[in-house]
Amino acid sequence: MPAKDENSSDKEKCLELFLKIGLDDRTAKNTVANNKVTSNLTSVINEAGVTDGCNRNVGNLLYTVATKYPANALPHRSTLLQYVVSAKVKTTAQLDAALTFLGATGSENLDLNQFEEACGVGVEVSTEDINQVVNEVAEENKATILELRYRVNVGVLLGHVRKRLPWADAKVVKQLFDAKLYELLGDRTAADDEKPKKKKEKPAKVEDKAVPVATSEKPPEEDLNPFLIFPNPDDNFKVHTEVPFSNGSILRCCNTKALLEKHLKVTGGKVLTRFPPEPNGYLHIGHAKAMFIDFGLAKDRIGSCNLRYDDTNPEAEKKEYIDHIEEIVRWMGWEPFKITYTSNYFQELYEFAVELIRRGHAYVDHQTPDEIKEYREKKLNSPWRDRPISESLKLFEDMRCGLIEEGKATLRMKQDMQSDNYNMYDLIAYRIKFTPHPHAGDKWCIYPSYDYAHCIVDSIENITHSLCTLEFETRRASYYWLLHALGIYQPYVWEYSRLNVSNTVMSKRKLNRLVTEKWVDGWDDPRLMTLAGLRRRGMTPTAINAFVRGVGITRSDGTLISVERLEYHVREELNKTAPRTMVVLNPLKVVITNLEANLAIDVDAKKWPDAQADDASAYYKVPFSNVVYIERSDFRMQDSKDYYGLAPGKSVILRYAFPIKCTDVILADDNETILEIRAEFDPSKKTKPKGVLHWVAQPSPGVYPLKVEVRLFERLFLSENPAELDNWLSDLNPHSKVEISNAYGLSLLKDAKVGDRFQFERLGYFAVDQDSTPEKLVFNRTVTLKDNYGKGGK
Repeated sequence: MPAKDENSSDKEKCLELFLKIGLDDRTAKNTVANNKVTSNLTSVINEAGVTDGCNRNVGNLLYTVATKYPANALPHRSTLLQYVVSAKVKTTAQLDAALTFLGATGSENLDLNQFEEACGVGVEVSTEDINQVVNEVAEENKATILELRYRVNVGVLLGHVRKRLPWADAKVVKQLFDAKLYELLGDRTAADDEKPKKKKEKPAKVEDKAVPVATSEKPPEEDLNPFLIFPNPDDNFKVHTEVPFSNGSILRCCNTKALLEKHLKVTGGKVLTRFPPEPNGYLHIGHAKAMFIDFGLAKDRIGSCNLRYDDTNPEAEKKEYIDHIEEIVRWMGWEPFKITYTSNYFQELYEFAVELIRRGHAYVDHQTPDEIKEYREKKLNSPWRDRPISESLKLFEDMRCGLIEEGKATLRMKQDMQSDNYNMYDLIAYRIKFTPHPHAGDKWCIYPSYDYAHCIVDSIENITHSLCTLEFETRRASYYWLLHALGIYQPYVWEYSRLNVSNTVMSKRKLNRLVTEKWVDGWDDPRLMTLAGLRRRGMTPTAINAFVRGVGITRSDGTLISVERLEYHVREELNKTAPRTMVVLNPLKVVITNLEANLAIDVDAKKWPDAQADDASAYYKVPFSNVVYIERSDFRMQDSKDYYGLAPGKSVILRYAFPIKCTDVILADDNETILEIRAEFDPSKKTKPKGVLHWVAQPSPGVYPLKVEVRLFERLFLSENPAELDNWLSDLNPHSKVEISNAYGLSLLKDAKVGDRFQFERLGYFAVDQDSTPEKLVFNRTVTLKDNYGKGGK
């Protein structure tokens, strides 16, 4: 209890300190919950000399320094902090420029004149200056603004202002531009929220300075190059990170000139990354972000990316997963330079382990897992830590030869048991497992750990950029310590935030439980965020990659991205690529009494909303007969002012066909159940009702329309963040899957193949499922037509 009280007291002190510098309550509490950021921010506050508090603007800038400062430029942090505290660097634009400059400078001597010029020190931008440039940009783009009104992409226009006034206060710029828009346009109208119709004629070329981008286009963050933050391979001689030891010494990790030159000779100076999944399950959308970063950086720099299976745990890995990963990587649009396995390097890894022991940096340990845990909690050295090198060499050889029982010995790295970083507590390098390996067979009975193998294989493969998620940030010290201890090449390491999507779980352990306990229908269940599930649901790799690009390569951990944001990108893609058709989910029979029973009128329906009249391929024929089917939900016995469906005595338009008017309703014996509707159609189309309904007709007398099965999917979990719940399985949505087995579709669907995508008018986007048979097609709803994200939920 005293330890807990002490920890609680420390957190309260930190919270008080963070509130003193002006952080809002939520940010301060979130910071205290993150030990790494808490430590960094506390150090920054002390280094800046503002433990008694400061104004909010300075405090927010200090927070940015604590979370984004480049590790290779630590000697210059105190200099930057003095500029911040003295208000010489006082805007986020200035600070971002300063961080970029310092990151490029590294630990070299800092030229203050160049530094001040790079981040606008001394440059004053008045409100009058901003207002003048806002007026200039508005005038240059006036025609576009008046045409698109509030649909104009303000981000692009603000970018023009920032280009001319890079050190202007962004908030003031936004306020003044909003005021200018209001001056030009007045109040926002309902029409401003409608999606603009595309012009049929070819648009005229507009100068770059006045290029309009409507809000229905992709968000502006996707137009930026996210890979500009990464250094070039020939810059990899700077200090990567500092590893402080409990004895007061500091290891500054960097490549020697000889190591870097040797590496560059092998790679030709090109970028070489790796995507390293563990083959213990199916990949999910978080892996899509990792692929985008790993393969995307290589593509951006005209380099290469390896697909490397991190197969160090033979008990959890299956060939099924290995095959799936390679296939889904290619489906996502990425082509590996090489396909490698950590197990390819087991012999080299073993030899490096022997060398590590010889150098006095590893030892064979006999502690049980519980004893190791206890000693780590107490920061105590293992009783076998200082055994003779020759003894550890002999015992490690015995481990390799299978002469020691499983669980009776491990090889541990001799790091720093008294460090403040628990990932320096003599991590395990090798353990004994008498289990055959899916790729390496039964050659080995000792297997390397992730912490030991990952960095060495990165070095062996001459990886230039080792990119991983933020939970591995505390492992960076161990990563560089080991490469330094072995004297081998050190890649550049950078961590990014995990992709957390709402209303789902991303943990492989939780996903595995959902699958094995049959809460879902396999790894490719369309309700899961596995890439196989998203593909089966009908989502495209283009849309998934656009979503990931829009989220960005940030270090803001803990952010929960709304699933609506993914759906927005899916709609944007399918709106351009999925042809329209009509399907009725819950059919209600309508008999057209003034149309002959043996007569069918072919009407033209559009595959695309902007179909040109002279483009026959953009249209398809729909038979209109005397028996049609509409949705049951589109008919009511009682009409109302705000209802646009069909009702007794009321008219509606059947999409692409004719107006019809309800003349009679046939009820069942209970006088409640509606059996069919009687209606008359208006062949002259003079009637102009407001309501427009989708429909499907009998193709010929007595012949029912094409019967299809439709599966409607909703969120798998009711809560936005079910992973936080103790009993997360109880949060499963009981209505996440609804099967409609007797829907009617137009006959043009009969030749659809698995994976084909369509827009069912008024219903959403759908894809043909793999459960389809020649007798019956099955469609999965990909997304609905409603778009909350695109209407301001961004």
